[in-house]
Amino acid sequence: MNILGLGGHASAWRLAEVPSSSLLDVDYFVNIAKISERGTLDAIFLADGPALGGDVSHHPGGRLEPTVLLTAVALATKHIGVIATASTTYNDPYNLARRLASIDHISGGRAAWNIVTTAGDIAAQNFGLTGAPLHADRYGRAAEFVDIARRLWDSWEDDAIINDWQNGVFADKSKIHEINHAGAHFSVRGPLNVPRSPQGRPVLVQAGSSEGGKSLGSRYADAIFTTQTTLPDGQAFYKEMKQRAQQWGRDPDSLKIMPGLSTVIGSTEEEAHRRCDELDSYQGELGLAGQIAARIGIAVSELDLDAPLPWHKIGDVRDVTKSSHGFFEAQINLARRENLTVRQLSRRIRSGHRLSVGTPEQIADTLTEWFLSGAADGFNIMPDMFPSGAQIFVDEVVPLLRKRGIFRTEYTGTTLRDHLGLTRPRSQYEEERNALLAG
Repeated sequence: MNILGLGGHASAWRLAEVPSSSLLDVDYFVNIAKISERGTLDAIFLADGPALGGDVSHHPGGRLEPTVLLTAVALATKHIGVIATASTTYNDPYNLARRLASIDHISGGRAAWNIVTTAGDIAAQNFGLTGAPLHADRYGRAAEFVDIARRLWDSWEDDAIINDWQNGVFADKSKIHEINHAGAHFSVRGPLNVPRSPQGRPVLVQAGSSEGGKSLGSRYADAIFTTQTTLPDGQAFYKEMKQRAQQWGRDPDSLKIMPGLSTVIGSTEEEAHRRCDELDSYQGELGLAGQIAARIGIAVSELDLDAPLPWHKIGDVRDVTKSSHGFFEAQINLARRENLTVRQLSRRIRSGHRLSVGTPEQIADTLTEWFLSGAADGFNIMPDMFPSGAQIFVDEVVPLLRKRGIFRTEYTGTTLRDHLGLTRPRSQYEEERNALLAG
């Protein structure tokens, strides 16, 4: 469950289902987490960026820091995972690894990190830079950052703590390791000052669809959030990422592919479209078209609402350096495959993701189709409004998925890795020790 502010639709706040001040109220997030936990969902997810985004004169702005907020949510829940977004461009590996390991301990093994590199100049200017680093530089730093974090989480072996109070021995120092990393971007001695966490290390989630993002995700991630908008594109991405994981020497099943799905659900199709139309009316045609323009890097004035995209003005994804490659490609691919006008396209995509408007049965049908046809292992669900969108999904869609035998009826494990069907990794230092003993 992706808690995008007050809802996945940009105008959700204007229907006043809950006050905008809820974004600063931990109980708002706890409520959605408990609804999601009632539906036995894997996790809740918080997107984030280190800058005040959007035009706050027309849209709520300001958000709580995810690792702090999700610590409170974890304490108020028992089973559901908590996924925090944090940037490799504007953090340091040691501090972030420590925060995430702490959440994993506090939650009893339910923590995850959504790895982002943060495009855009506004965030850069909050950290002493005039503009965002180039795409390739961001991903070079990210790969080194993630490698360091993994080694820090592994720097205590599982049996390092002896706790022999009678003889005054707390830990076996030979099983606590300095990592002594010296690289292009960071120098980190280690070890981490937090022992190994319940999951071994927090679950790693990644969402980049550029070449750098695909390389990073296929090498390190346990789950990938993706922006595919058509079934053929979803199947192609799924196959590609599984193959890439295998090329890194990984079991392809250890990488879970989760496309985003924006939902607007009604008891009838007519009711769902009426709900969607009401939300759209607050943005207006130019507001909806403006979202499309922003993702493809042209002015909204260059779009004709009742014509296809101006293909001659749109560059190649390789030219995209400071925005999301995934959102660019998802929008372009959908428009091309179905020859959509700008107006039609604006009603098929939300928050950069595929939009599904319909009854619970129709939502369940699209989830089932993508899952059974090799386009998804799971989904990143983005309801139009909170909390009602989450309630409708849990109370009306989840039971249908359970009846079809493709979703759990109860939690059978205690950690997020358990929910995702992932094994607990051993410390790489323990593996090296065992290899030396065996050799």
